[in-house]
Amino acid sequence: MKAVARLVVELDSYGNSVVRVLRSQAPLTLVPARRVGPVALVHLVSSVTSPLGGDSLELTVEVGPGASLDLRGVAATLMLPGPTGLSSSSLVRFSVEGSVRYLPEPTVVTGRARHTAVVEAELDGHAELHLREVLVLGRVGEKAGALSSSVRATRCGRPLLHQQLAVGDPSVDSSSAGLAGKRVVGTSLMLDAVARESGGGEWWSVVPLAAGGSVVTALGDDVVTVTRVLDAI
Repeated sequence: MKAVARLVVELDSYGNSVVRVLRSQAPLTLVPARRVGPVALVHLVSSVTSPLGGDSLELTVEVGPGASLDLRGVAATLMLPGPTGLSSSSLVRFSVEGSVRYLPEPTVVTGRARHTAVVEAELDGHAELHLREVLVLGRVGEKAGALSSSVRATRCGRPLLHQQLAVGDPSVDSSSAGLAGKRVVGTSLMLDAVARESGGGEWWSVVPLAAGGSVVTALGDDVVTVTRVLDAI
C-alpha cells in the first residue's frame, strides 16, 4: 500500500490558525478538531491497519508564519510484517514558519516487522518544533522486529540535528551501550528558543543542541513511566 497526505495550516486575519489544505489517503487520515483559536488541532488517524510490510507512507505538513499546529495521534501504532516479507517505510516532512507540536501515540515494533521511519524538518528563523516518539519493543512476551528511525532538522538551511536510532538487534538492545534491556524508549525533540541545561537522572537525559533546542531521551519498562518523564521536562 502507498499513501500520501498533506496538511497546510495558516494564520487568518483574526489571529486564528486555520487548516487551508487537508488531503488524506488511507491509512493516513487527517481529522481536524471542531474548534477555532490560535492553535489548530488535527488528529492523525490510521484508518486501516498499517504499516504492514511493503507499505510506503508519506505525510507533508506546512505551517505558515504565526500559525500554530498540534498534530496528535489517537491510538498506538502497530508495525506488522506483511505477507511478502518486504520492509515498510514512512516519511514525515515538516516545513515550519510558525510552531508545531507533533505528538503521536506510542509505536509497537512487533516481531518480524521491518520498518524505516524518517522525519525531515525545515524551520525558518523563528519557528518552533516539538516532536515526540515512544517506541515499544514488541508486544508482551514477543521479541521486537527491526526499526530504523531518523530525524533530520535544519533551520534556514543550516543543520540543527541528524539523529538515528536502530532497534531490533537483541545483542545491542540488551547491552549497556544500547537500551540496557529496557523495553520502551522515548525521545522528545524540542527545537525552540528555550535554554535548557544538560542533565539527567536514572534512565533519562537532557542534551542541549549547539544551534538551539534540546533532546530528551528516556528508557523504561513501560509506556506510562517513559511518557511521564518526557512530559515533565
